Amino acid sequence: MKIRLAILAVGAVMVAALLGAAGHAQFDQPSRFRQLDQSVRSRPLDQSLRSRTIGRRNVPRQGFGGFANSEEKLVARFDKDKDGRLNRAERTAARAAAGNTGQFGFGRRPFRFGSANAEPGRRLAPADVRSYPATTPLYDLGALRTIFLQFENDDWEEELAAFKNTDVEVPATMTVDGRTYKEVGVHFRGASSFMMVPEGLKRSLNISTDFAVKDQDLYGYRTLNLLNANNDPTFLRAVLYTDIARRYLPAPKMNYMRVVINGESWGVYLNAQQFNSDMLRDDFKTTKGVRWKTPGSPRGRAGLEYLGDDAAAYKQIYEIKTKDEAESWNALIQLCKVLNQTPPEKLEAALAPLLDVDGALKFLAVEVALVNSDGYWTRASDYNLYRDPKGQFHILPHDVNEGLGGEGGGFGFGGGSSRLDPLVAVDDPSKPLRSRLLAVPALRQRYLGYVRDIATRWLDWNAILPVLKANHDLIASEVRVDTRKLYDVAGFEAGIAPTGNPLKSFIDTRRTFLLTAAPPAVAPARVAAPAADNSRRAAN
Repeated sequence: MKIRLAILAVGAVMVAALLGAAGHAQFDQPSRFRQLDQSVRSRPLDQSLRSRTIGRRNVPRQGFGGFANSEEKLVARFDKDKDGRLNRAERTAARAAAGNTGQFGFGRRPFRFGSANAEPGRRLAPADVRSYPATTPLYDLGALRTIFLQFENDDWEEELAAFKNTDVEVPATMTVDGRTYKEVGVHFRGASSFMMVPEGLKRSLNISTDFAVKDQDLYGYRTLNLLNANNDPTFLRAVLYTDIARRYLPAPKMNYMRVVINGESWGVYLNAQQFNSDMLRDDFKTTKGVRWKTPGSPRGRAGLEYLGDDAAAYKQIYEIKTKDEAESWNALIQLCKVLNQTPPEKLEAALAPLLDVDGALKFLAVEVALVNSDGYWTRASDYNLYRDPKGQFHILPHDVNEGLGGEGGGFGFGGGSSRLDPLVAVDDPSKPLRSRLLAVPALRQRYLGYVRDIATRWLDWNAILPVLKANHDLIASEVRVDTRKLYDVAGFEAGIAPTGNPLKSFIDTRRTFLLTAAPPAVAPARVAAPAADNSRRAAN
């Protein structure tokens, strides 16, 4: 058995190395960054590539390890009482018929390097934890709320795994701050962050508060994403990434929550905001508009290439989250067409009515400066699109757990290079947000200004250490006794250590590299402070 596991592990490392080499190695050249100024040229989309792309979209999307991004539809088949959800008896029948074992990867068995051994957590009741007032925002970085989930079944973990990648949500009673919320819907979420985690260790959760009770919400939010800190023993990277990103553009908020399931503590999770109308209300002051998600995949190809005027080609790549209307797809197609076919000297003016160009530049700068190795620059997927009521598109971050030099191991894509070229993918026609926008000299200079600003202001270890230490101290006592976390306590404590700290090493190296490579003539662009409800409060 040990030999077999060793072979599987070696194979996984080889696959990760090959993919990582393809995504990173050729981009770590500072000289190329300094010399590129006049060499970036617009290139038309290769027609044979376009044909192959459209043709490939006739088959289901497949992610790394062979798991599909599609969702198996079971509710309509087994909903005997036609209430739109499955009760216990209906779920039992659906579970027997589900084609999903809940396990992915080689041989459909998850594995992870350096995992802790799972043991039952301590018992907790609502009276044992602090309750926060409703005036403390849900995403307050100074709060550590506790979510209690009570499932009908003791085998809730097996049930959630069985329904992974289906449309079935498992009901639970939720209690937060002493208040009870009936029949919230729960399911496991994530791709590699689920695939790599064996039963008994912390897996990411999605909670729908209005699953059965109409308009039920938790302090104004209907969906919770509770993440397992995959690729990050410190529990700090994604929260720091989000805090920095929100100083430049709208991005999902993030803080911490403790989760207790059927009376047992499952420790600290990252609480990430859902990209839905609640987020639009917070960041755009409206709940209207059209939203798309681009599902994460090494072969995502959701780079806003122009694939012709047939919406079917785009529907295989971009997942619309609002009402599916022809006008919405036509607008997306028009954006792609203008982006890809307009000469560089006319591009900014042509895009202005269709795209928040400055926001797109900030998006590109943040994900490259902070090295999101799941980002647009490497896979052209795993980001969000929003078209506001005025018809302008906005490019927004989605998944950031691979940022800031993630160190979790396994065969995820963490550990992005601290020497990633800021002008990565500038000549890649499959990523026209980079290759087309940055072919315009004025836009390229503005982008480089944002990159340098991020390096100067936010990749300064002495400046961000107080924030990191506050986050660390808030959750430290819980992480130290967490029996379900993915990594050992030493990895967590290293997050704020002065030496032997991979996070500090990454930030220091990245700052030095960017400030050396970036043209000093580009003045840093000043940006706004983050939203007030994501700032740290003194009340904790």
